[in-house]
Amino acid sequence: MVEWSIEALRAACEHVVVALPPGVHAPAGTIGVPGGEHRSLSVKAALRAVAGDPVIVHDAARPLVTPDLVERVLAGLADADCAIAAAPVTDTVKEARDGEVVRTLDRSALWSVQTPQAFRRDALERALDQPEDVVAAATDDASLVEALGGSVRIVEAPRENLKVTTPTDLQVAAFLLDRSR
Repeated sequence: MVEWSIEALRAACEHVVVALPPGVHAPAGTIGVPGGEHRSLSVKAALRAVAGDPVIVHDAARPLVTPDLVERVLAGLADADCAIAAAPVTDTVKEARDGEVVRTLDRSALWSVQTPQAFRRDALERALDQPEDVVAAATDDASLVEALGGSVRIVEAPRENLKVTTPTDLQVAAFLLDRSR
């Protein structure tokens, strides 16, 4: 899955840095850094490995990313500190506590956030330069930029840019990748 993501990123990025577990070597043509205890520590390590602005953060768990989506997310930085790929929510979403529905959310205002996410380097550095517990609790780096008052723009992305977290997700991703080639 890392290779599939790298292929799309190389079309739009000068350098590709991959955060890896101990003992795993970086794919050819990339810069490898040791991954951190949590996602944001991996991002910090990758950020230290290269200079330049802007910066793209992408999870290899989303192998269906395309060069077009990377370019569109980068273009979203024209007037923002951060631009994120996201798909409109199409399901009805309910907030619940202890198994009981509290309210139904207005899905017309909801987006399912994905990667890639593009950042102005200084905004990402500020976001990651917070106490480790704050950084570790974040589910994405864009939320850290947002919490500091930075501007975050949505770039509409296809739902097919799915995150592979289950064996079924992997089967769907393999099918979609095979169909696209």
